[in-house]
Amino acid sequence: MEKLLLWIASSKRDLKKFPKPVQYNLGRALQTAQWGGKSNDAKPLKGFKGASMLEVVEDYDGDTYRAVYTVKFRRAVCVLHAFQKKSKTSIKTPKAVINLIEERLAYASEVYEEWCQENPEERN
Repeated sequence: MEKLLLWIASSKRDLKKFPKPVQYNLGRALQTAQWGGKSNDAKPLKGFKGASMLEVVEDYDGDTYRAVYTVKFRRAVCVLHAFQKKSKTSIKTPKAVINLIEERLAYASEVYEEWCQENPEERN
């Protein structure tokens, strides 16, 4: 069963700024998640417990792009953040980015619950 894809805050707009090949590859990974699978390119995001918070990393033309999403909701995949990694010295996700993702996850929970209330037939 295909899950709903929810774009949180500016995540879709940000992803649309990436080069087309990056958009395609990240989009493929998200589509795999929608169908209940896990892309070979997706891995758990460090700093979060469990495997429900994932990131896809794509290197292109000397730059690194990331999309962070969660599969913790039964009927939806929520894209929380899409960004180009700026730091060349560390692979660690900056604390400010982790904080932003945490805020967006809380907001995603609200959006998902609201959607479930408006679409009760879709809840199961």
